Amino acid sequence: MGRKVTVATCSLNQWALDFEGNLRRILRSIEIARNKGARYRLGPELEICGYGCWDHYFESDTILHSYQVLAQLLVAPVTQNIICDVGMPVMHRNVRYNCRVIFLNGKILLIRPKMVLANEGNYQEMRWFAPWPRSRQAEDHFLPRMIQKLTKQDVVPFGDLVLATKDTCIGTEICEELWTPHSPHIDMGLDGVEIFTNASGSHHVLRKAHTRVDLVNLATLKNGGIYLMANQKGCDGGRLYYDGCSMISVNGSTVAQGAQFSLDDVEVLTATVDLEDIRSYRAEISSRNLMASTVVPYTRVKVDFALSCHDDVLVSTTEPIRWHFHSLGEEISLGPACWLWDYLRRSEQAGFFLPLSGGLDSSATACLVYSMCCQVCQAVSNGNKEVLADVQRILNRDDVLPQDPQKLCGQLLTTCYMATQNSSQDTYNKAKELAEQIGSYHISFNIDGVVKAIMEIFRVMTGKMPQFLVHGGSSREDVAMQNVQARVRMVFSYLFAQLSLWSRGMQGGLLVLGTTNVDECLRGYVTKYDCSSADINPIGGMSKTDIRTFIQYCIDHFHLVCLRSIMAAPATAELKPLAEGQVSQTDEEDMGVTYKELTVFGRLRKVGKAGPYSMFCKLINMWKEICTPREVADKVKHFFRKYSLNRHKMTTLTPSYHAESYSPDDNRFDPRPFLYQSSWPWQFRCIDQQVRPQPGPFPGGLCQDAWPTSVEMLGASVNAG
Repeated sequence: MGRKVTVATCSLNQWALDFEGNLRRILRSIEIARNKGARYRLGPELEICGYGCWDHYFESDTILHSYQVLAQLLVAPVTQNIICDVGMPVMHRNVRYNCRVIFLNGKILLIRPKMVLANEGNYQEMRWFAPWPRSRQAEDHFLPRMIQKLTKQDVVPFGDLVLATKDTCIGTEICEELWTPHSPHIDMGLDGVEIFTNASGSHHVLRKAHTRVDLVNLATLKNGGIYLMANQKGCDGGRLYYDGCSMISVNGSTVAQGAQFSLDDVEVLTATVDLEDIRSYRAEISSRNLMASTVVPYTRVKVDFALSCHDDVLVSTTEPIRWHFHSLGEEISLGPACWLWDYLRRSEQAGFFLPLSGGLDSSATACLVYSMCCQVCQAVSNGNKEVLADVQRILNRDDVLPQDPQKLCGQLLTTCYMATQNSSQDTYNKAKELAEQIGSYHISFNIDGVVKAIMEIFRVMTGKMPQFLVHGGSSREDVAMQNVQARVRMVFSYLFAQLSLWSRGMQGGLLVLGTTNVDECLRGYVTKYDCSSADINPIGGMSKTDIRTFIQYCIDHFHLVCLRSIMAAPATAELKPLAEGQVSQTDEEDMGVTYKELTVFGRLRKVGKAGPYSMFCKLINMWKEICTPREVADKVKHFFRKYSLNRHKMTTLTPSYHAESYSPDDNRFDPRPFLYQSSWPWQFRCIDQQVRPQPGPFPGGLCQDAWPTSVEMLGASVNAG
């Protein structure tokens, strides 16, 4: 009857500027799609050059090499008799656009530029591209000569168009356009488009998957249709991990789900759908049909090709499935581990070096490497030849067949406990026990001699010897004494990362792993250039609360029972003298705020976009059962003082896996000043006006009239000066 169509979407682990590797993975995905009977193949956003090229988009080389890859695709035998939809940057009338290039049998059918650019958080597309501003309009695009030679086309349509085959109509969205209040698929669907495609470069954030899935299913729930979403996967050279999750939805239900975390470089999903199911679904929605009768039509690019076959009565269609979502512990276990694997195999290093303190954060980092080893062994067991080849190359051994995660962890991870006189026997034992259970190559030594030598040099030069606070020193002396220990550990970390394999008669160097969590970064409870100043930090975007959830997952899933005592112990840096052999320092006491409170502060600051006064106003209601307004005010002011005093540390923050929506990462996600007026005089005065005891019906002495007028505020500011 000619009404059943098979379509394909895919997740590709592309790498920025790896044109050769990207081409290979694109061709492989097209081949798989064809073998599964698909007549249309959709790939991720900017898949030819890789999404994370950033300022390389300014270079003409990037567009040149993208066209060279496109030329290879146009003539490849595997691209014949299947509509291929690929992503690349295109220069049109000297303006750079993020585009989809759709071609069939060596001819370009149309070029569709992105109309809504992602320009917040980690995304800066407006820096490199312009959005296509004219809905339902198109122009002629003059192809470069190298493409003209192959296609025998001088010009092709460029703009907001849809593709009309013999049997259906296909419309294009690109990533951010799905997330807008009025997505293009709404008007396309009203105009009779039956298949919607979305090529994405969407990164992983904890708890985000359900939002993406809901958006895709809702796109066809009200309007009917088939929706294909393709997404990049893996680490393409930066802080982000693109988590796949490609999917196909029909009439509001998922019919194909891709893996969210996987070591497979190429994953292809297909679905066979009866177009009459779309038409029947739409026919019943009278409100949709009334709106469709008045919609402004799209220009259709006609193509002499059908997605269906005449004799398809016996062809079965794909049934709806229930989407499987990972638990939070699983997300943390899988996502950062995949990111670590990509970083390791593409950095040409031989493994990782981790300062293992016996505390929660460094233990979580060690467990992520162990999780990575588990995934590598599982992938090899499943027959993934690319992963096996990568392992053999990293270890410089052709005879390796990784089957035991502990053994592989011993080959890829070196852990090190660096003790001082302030370190406890308890943390020494915990680090050693965890290393034994995950199988890492573990070493330990004492760094007191180096610390004392540094302090002696200072004494000789200045005539003064600083002391800890408990020994009669000042706070400044105390902090300096702590920081020396932390920074010495960084020096040893890089020394052993470079030479520990050499000392064992092995080749290669190691990547140093950091262990600072997002809450400590937010508060500034880190030492600049200490042992957390590393090459990469897999937990740098995670809250302490989520890390504890992950540790519990490791206890249950990996049976690492030694983690129970690590999770039960209070967090401590162990940089101050012990009291009768016991730890006398805790992180929360040092910070003056709990980790749970830091998570709340972080979300309000970044996600809620709250300054000091707005944060105070929200928290007096959120915390009204546990804090008085004055206590809330003190906590908010303490947080903002410490945040602003330590913001400069974010400029040297170790590149970390982006997992949390309130990350203070200065590099791209959170561009704010790093030199503040740390007393926040105006803002804090506003807070004080609200908590000043006054008569009124509000709890804690709050009064509606407590907010000063602009004239009063100006006078207070002048008087304060």
